[in-house]
Amino acid sequence: EVSFKNIKVRILSKDSIKKEKLILGMASYSLRNFSLTQAIEMTKRLGLKKISLKDMHLPLASSKEEIKKAVTEINNAGLELYAAGVIYMTNKDEVDRAFEYAKDAGIKIIVGVPEHELLSYVEQKVKEYDIKIAIHNHGPNDKKYPTPESAYEKIKNMDSRMGLCLDIGHTMRSGVDPSEPLEKYFNRIFDIHLKDESEATEKGSTVEIGRGVINIQKFLKTLVKLNYNGTVAFEFEKDKEDPLPGLAESLGYVKGVLAEM
Repeated sequence: EVSFKNIKVRILSKDSIKKEKLILGMASYSLRNFSLTQAIEMTKRLGLKKISLKDMHLPLASSKEEIKKAVTEINNAGLELYAAGVIYMTNKDEVDRAFEYAKDAGIKIIVGVPEHELLSYVEQKVKEYDIKIAIHNHGPNDKKYPTPESAYEKIKNMDSRMGLCLDIGHTMRSGVDPSEPLEKYFNRIFDIHLKDESEATEKGSTVEIGRGVINIQKFLKTLVKLNYNGTVAFEFEKDKEDPLPGLAESLGYVKGVLAEM
């Protein structure tokens, strides 16, 4: 502690500065009405360092050269491309394409929705490429994977790299407190889509984090308690023409909650 003109300043050593409690990132679907370059810039403006790309920002049919160019642009901006998705897989060719795409982009997690009958084939590819699959739940109207539990039950006896992307909004819309599947299936949760919902029914829609019905404090505390070391990605489905204010409000709320822990 030093004094200067009666103002005391505490000098923090490197060891005394707390490590970030969670790794926060961006699911680029939030920025779906913008180009890749714009999405990168908006992610940077929020101070986020990790991004998961939806195919409007890097089409699945992209050539190796196009993928390399996009990844270089992301890296040059100081961001890390950590995942891709949501990628739907309705046949083996689409599974093959998804894994080649991820390999070419240097991505280690595919956020995916494979048809049930393709799961054993997806497992083969997971083993072949050493790329994880994180199955995304889409709520009560989703016939394939409405809840994290519905996905987990399909893959629980498969390779441990077959896991979940826990979308907490769609989980809440299914009437399930997202902290429950987080604890129950923690070892298989590879990605998280963070958002808030207007109500805990299928009619629920995205609102700024902190304004909805999800117990965000409880969820974040559970993540920290369990030492979650993956990315927690903001997926803001509201205000697609102008998402930055809502994203900034949501990020501020989350950082405020984390700072109080």
